Amino acid sequence: MPAACPVCGLSYEPEPGFYFGAMYISFGFAVGIFFAVGIALYFLAGDPDTWVYVTVVAALTLVATPLVFRYSRAIMLYLFGNSGYDPNWARFARRSLEE
Repeated sequence: MPAACPVCGLSYEPEPGFYFGAMYISFGFAVGIFFAVGIALYFLAGDPDTWVYVTVVAALTLVATPLVFRYSRAIMLYLFGNSGYDPNWARFARRSLEE
């Protein structure tokens, strides 16, 4: 992630250590992946051996790690960083730069 928003300059790290809480959100995503893959394997593959569960879950978790990392940080920022998306901001910034 960049250090700040390229449009409005909002700092993506409000304070040092802010994203430690994102680890808990990331853990929730990982548990969801484990359950979803486990249930899918059970019903679609006919309850395969344990090594198949471990291999597929580990592979999908590793593949999804960059996505989970980004989304957990974004969710942490939106929930606890007092920031949000304002669709009118770009128009306001453009107008203030023209003046």
